Amino acid sequence: MDIEPVDAAPTQAFGRAMLRQRWEDLTFLHWAVAPELVAPLLPAGTRPDTLDGRTYVGLIGFRMVGLGLGRGPAVPYLGTFWETNVRLYSVDGAGRRAVVFRSLDASRLVPVLVARATLRLPYLWSAMRLDRDGDRFTYRCRRRWPGPAGATSRMVVRVGGPITEPTPLEHFVTARWGLHTRAHGRTLHLPNWHPRWPLHRAELLHLDDELIGAAGLPAPAGPPASVLYSPGVPVRFGPPVALRRPA
Repeated sequence: MDIEPVDAAPTQAFGRAMLRQRWEDLTFLHWAVAPELVAPLLPAGTRPDTLDGRTYVGLIGFRMVGLGLGRGPAVPYLGTFWETNVRLYSVDGAGRRAVVFRSLDASRLVPVLVARATLRLPYLWSAMRLDRDGDRFTYRCRRRWPGPAGATSRMVVRVGGPITEPTPLEHFVTARWGLHTRAHGRTLHLPNWHPRWPLHRAELLHLDDELIGAAGLPAPAGPPASVLYSPGVPVRFGPPVALRRPA
């Protein structure tokens, strides 16, 4: 099987955009884990994507802005909210690299209900906020529903200078052009596209997180292997495609 290259700025692989949005003020934390540890948590037809024999668990906090359908206007109020997700990295039988979300905490209930019903994405309704003090960003999350209710996360980072040439690991955890999810008895690949990430170095000042453990993963035992920040990018999602069953 030929696996697609880790491309930081590919051409858009689909014609019609099904969804569009903007991601802003993102902080990416990543820890290395053994592939066999996360393999049982991935959808059927996918396996862990690896870099130098390791795969990664990501904790990402950001702001979703202007979520809308196709070429239509952004959904007022409900289309802008905070989000924190726990994610893994996958590759399917067609060689498509993607992410697999173990949880997506969001601060608007209606988008949570829609995403759970349509694509079976593990969205959860949470109270969230981001406080900024100069170059210092504090992300807070407290889960409301469906559970485990009360699970919390607080991460504080200091943002540094821009990255001119990302490392292979920084490309691996950010240059992702789709997601895999299990929905209605099938594993789907949902492609996305955005311009190349404007990335910055960042320093983790504080982390108190229960979301990774609530997602069925062991709590991080040490500092993250990578800490990144991005001011954001506009994003488009194409229609989902079902994975083919092995012959």
